[in-house]
Amino acid sequence: MHRLVRVPPRPARLAGVGGNWIPSAAVIVDPAGAVRLTPLRGDPRPLEEWLTTFHLVLVVLDPYTYESAWLLDTAGRILESYAGADCRVGFLVTAPTDETRQFLGPWATQMLTFADPDREFVKAVGLERLPALVHIDLSGHVVGAAQGWHPEEWRVVLANLSRMMSWSRPNIPSTGDPAPFEGSEALAG
Repeated sequence: MHRLVRVPPRPARLAGVGGNWIPSAAVIVDPAGAVRLTPLRGDPRPLEEWLTTFHLVLVVLDPYTYESAWLLDTAGRILESYAGADCRVGFLVTAPTDETRQFLGPWATQMLTFADPDREFVKAVGLERLPALVHIDLSGHVVGAAQGWHPEEWRVVLANLSRMMSWSRPNIPSTGDPAPFEGSEALAG
């Protein structure tokens, strides 16, 4: 069992989760509300407009890497488990819209999905490894983030989300999920 304790930030190793700190590949920052998110259906809008009513929980994937492909079904399962909660859940894919649709297949129509071909959101949040899980609250604050596929880190972020939403937690890892891995460089490609 991992115990979370508040410690002073160390360069490039901590990310905030519910007032505590967990190990992470990078220091995650709150993105500017003006960062534009481009949904597959609809017009691009600033991040702050996506946060007017609900928290935003995104799985960020790079369709040009094996690592993101390995996690696609696991990420979909996790996001589906929050479909009825008081938060917006979805995918953000670092590709143009057509390639995003191709990579996600049926997930592109089942989930809220954003295309980020220039990786503006990835840069704005300070992600260094993909895939990643990012939870942003109504004020635009990154409440939690996990990079790469480290089930214990994803579990901490999602436990906090579940607590905040009064929602049940998905099993992580679950049968069929990949073994933990570091992920690929977020700004490569």
